[in-house]
Amino acid sequence: MRVSKRASAVALSAAVALIASGCSSGGSGDNEGGSGNADGAVVINGVQPENPLVPSNTTETGGGKVVDWLWTGLVEYPNNGGAPQNAVAESIDTSDSKVFKIKIKENTKFHDGTPVKAKNFVDAWNWAAYSPNGAANSSFFADIAGFADVNTADPDGDGPKKAPEPKTDKMSGLKVVDDWNFEVTLSAPTAVFPTKLGYSAFMPLPDAFFSQKPEDFGKKPIGNGPVKFVSWEDDVAIKLTKFDDYNLRDKMKIKDVTVKIYQDEGAAYNDLLSGNLDFLETIPTSALAGEKWKSDLGDRAMNTVTPSTAFIAFPLYDKRFTNEKLRKAVSLSINRQEISEKIFFGTRKPADSWANPLTPGAKPGNCTVCKFDPTQAKQLLTEAGGFQGEMVFYYNADSSHKEWMDAVAQQVKTNLGINARAEGVPTFAVFRQNINAYKMKGPYRAAWQQDYPDVENWVNPLFVTGGSSNDGKFSDPQVDALAKEASAAPSLEASHEKFAEAVAIVDQKVPSIPIYFYGQQSGHSEKIKKMELNNVGEADITSIEL
Repeated sequence: MRVSKRASAVALSAAVALIASGCSSGGSGDNEGGSGNADGAVVINGVQPENPLVPSNTTETGGGKVVDWLWTGLVEYPNNGGAPQNAVAESIDTSDSKVFKIKIKENTKFHDGTPVKAKNFVDAWNWAAYSPNGAANSSFFADIAGFADVNTADPDGDGPKKAPEPKTDKMSGLKVVDDWNFEVTLSAPTAVFPTKLGYSAFMPLPDAFFSQKPEDFGKKPIGNGPVKFVSWEDDVAIKLTKFDDYNLRDKMKIKDVTVKIYQDEGAAYNDLLSGNLDFLETIPTSALAGEKWKSDLGDRAMNTVTPSTAFIAFPLYDKRFTNEKLRKAVSLSINRQEISEKIFFGTRKPADSWANPLTPGAKPGNCTVCKFDPTQAKQLLTEAGGFQGEMVFYYNADSSHKEWMDAVAQQVKTNLGINARAEGVPTFAVFRQNINAYKMKGPYRAAWQQDYPDVENWVNPLFVTGGSSNDGKFSDPQVDALAKEASAAPSLEASHEKFAEAVAIVDQKVPSIPIYFYGQQSGHSEKIKKMELNNVGEADITSIEL
């Protein structure tokens, strides 16, 4: 749920290699980008990660951005919105979009000093795909031949039956050729596959990972990125420092990064103004009114757009929400334009499509239930048999969501006559734990920040049965079949057209409801003289100069 803003997907010809061209992260790539930077330190805001930091088990942005800093993948997504570029990969070649020959650079290291080899990718991918390991991102490996032999599903959800034991723990489609080369065979040609390879699920793991419990590794992670792990005090801070042996182009220009964990964005904003915080990713809504944040920060104010969308998700495992007419009624009762103007002062755009329009392959305006139509909403509610009892809309209270979630609940109450209200869960970590345990008792705030620049990333993880972030347990055989056809399409154009058909079914079923497209307002301290945001609006720590 993290990646490129306007990146275009990789076009594959008869034989293609992703070639590194230019600098993806700003700056010259020198360790000491500016005078006095080499021993510098910055403090960046964050939230408590949901889980220990294992890349293939991290699906939320709190832990995700730290994982992105600690690891470097085969490819990376440039800040400027260009196509994916090689990072650890020396080359990625294919003649048929089915068999990919991957050569990695020979001189990169993990933070424990061991070399990054082809087996570290293959072993990591096999571990993630093997269903008994419970990696949340396991579905991202479904394209690879042999996935079905290592990944089995519970035949009745959380019922009494258990998933059958997989036939093996290694996918037949992965083959280590030698220390620096491996081969990936997919079950069908998949044009978007190389675009995916910069997402954190595909990161390598050191040999040390396999000699300990994943949760123990994740509390003291060993990556291969420009910074290495120092310490983690729950709900307080995560400390990182420059990895001196890092030799790819996006080297650090400063030494230390502290991710300070906040439970309140207002407190973070006050710290930014007082100089106790060096970068705040999201300005709280209270500071947007009258453009107060601009007058507070001056030329330290940063304004951008990201390929991210806010949703309201439904717990479809709760029988009260199984009627699609009820879900449509809720969506049609929400005035997105009013929320954009009155809550966000025009800094967010009303959502009108299922995939963010900044994404390659996304079709604008394809959400028919995103319009505001209280008359039709009331009619659909009647046809659904009404709604009994209280409808509680949940959100995490450690970020600026109270105002817009209160507005959503009030509109549902006013326009449908449902006894609705919004309720905050104290922290994002607890909020996500409840979602992952399927314990949500009402609609809840959700958001999707794309993992890689293709519309596929807005369908397979969210709406395919068993998708990595299909948190509401939506399942539709038509969507599954169309998404499978789309994923195996021989060209990106054909894939995008087939995904559009799948999205049309999603639009009929309404498993969740898009609310707004993110605009991002950020700010940095006077200490920072130069910095860039990455392709999803997070701080590019390798670009920071003091």
